[in-house]
Amino acid sequence: MTSTRPRKPASLHGRLRLLIILVLLAVLLPLGVFSFQRTITEVDELSDGRLAQSARTLQVLIEHAGLSALQGRDGAGMLVPIEVSQTQQPRQHRTYESEVGFQVFDHAGRTVLATTNIATLPPPNDTDADFRDVRQGSYRWRIFTLRDDVDHVVIRTGERYDSRNDIMRAVWLEHSLPLLIGLPLLAWLVGWAVKRGLRPLETLTRELSTREPGSHAPIRLPAAPQELQPVLTALNGQLARLEDALERERRFSADVAHELRTPLASAMINLESAMIATDPAELKTGLSSAQHGIARLARRIEQLLALARLEAGAASGQRNNVDLVAVAMDVIEELSAVIADSGVDLSFARLTPRVPVQGYEAALAALLRNLVENALRHVPRGGQVQLAIEQGPGMALIDVIDDGPGIPAERRASVFARFHREAGSHGDGFGLGLSIVQRAAQLHGATIELLDSPFGSGLRVHVAIPLR
Repeated sequence: MTSTRPRKPASLHGRLRLLIILVLLAVLLPLGVFSFQRTITEVDELSDGRLAQSARTLQVLIEHAGLSALQGRDGAGMLVPIEVSQTQQPRQHRTYESEVGFQVFDHAGRTVLATTNIATLPPPNDTDADFRDVRQGSYRWRIFTLRDDVDHVVIRTGERYDSRNDIMRAVWLEHSLPLLIGLPLLAWLVGWAVKRGLRPLETLTRELSTREPGSHAPIRLPAAPQELQPVLTALNGQLARLEDALERERRFSADVAHELRTPLASAMINLESAMIATDPAELKTGLSSAQHGIARLARRIEQLLALARLEAGAASGQRNNVDLVAVAMDVIEELSAVIADSGVDLSFARLTPRVPVQGYEAALAALLRNLVENALRHVPRGGQVQLAIEQGPGMALIDVIDDGPGIPAERRASVFARFHREAGSHGDGFGLGLSIVQRAAQLHGATIELLDSPFGSGLRVHVAIPLR
């Protein structure tokens, strides 16, 4: 059984060079053949014209001199000697006299005057055409016959095809030598031109092969031709989307680990309470709370998936009417076990009955949940956290205030970085809470400010969400 080796795909450079050469051949060869045929036809017509002109010249001379002047003393025809043929002379002394000749016949068909090279040709017939080809020995002649009805003579001029063949060979060489010599040179020049023209593609290949993984920098080719600009634009857009997709995948994995930690902890606390409970009522309460915690865990997973779809652009993009107060109540209920275990007093400072905004419920819930959780994590036991939600002029305002250690002003800009954790924070968080808050705010065009707490110590997080 023989194995077939896969064919190596042809390079763009080779394909372009081959196609250009084939196109040139397809154009030049027909033009060369057409030009060659036209040249030969014109040479034949010119040579025939010379034969006819020579015959008419003899006709005029005979009219003026008379036919008797052309006959010898004995009344026989005269022969005109010619130089020896080219085969008997060196090439440099070549003449064409042996390749042309003429004959003059009287009314009886007798030869009156003739050159020696065609003197043996038989007299013409009445049916002979003006131009015809005859063969004498090893040569073929082109003959023109002129009949003079006034002087009753027949004049015949002839030319051997040798001269015409020489002209044909010269024309053939003139048309074929440029192709035979020029095509290899043309192929090399075309290859050089194509390679130089494709140099931007080689530069693009080099840029792509040396590109660092995860790089967000666009590919730039300063000398890129105009035809390559749309390719670069599309390629940079595709690379940016790919890098964003990979970044979203990484963020989603980290967010899942971060967001599911609290519901799992709450469910475990309730299960542990149920396991140590001796009273059936306490057991039922613990199991019921654990069931609610697991339900909240499932809902949290759905929210994370919804948030991931929003970031990836897979959602419809339509915003819904969301009541921030209702979302905050759901978050507080979800965090009830964590709040109770933290020993921190959570209160509401300003709470408008209803604050509707246009947005995504999953993202807003993630924003509120992470703000409250971060505050609980940084406030020691016995501290306090206040939540305020109200509607301002064109804005929905959220404030989360605590009396913890706070964050120095010079470090507040860095807390939104992923996996950033401030010293002194409680719990085993991963430093993703505020980065999730920032992304949720970006989805709604909201602004986030980290301000000093009115409690004297701690932090105030102020979020302003446009109502429209």
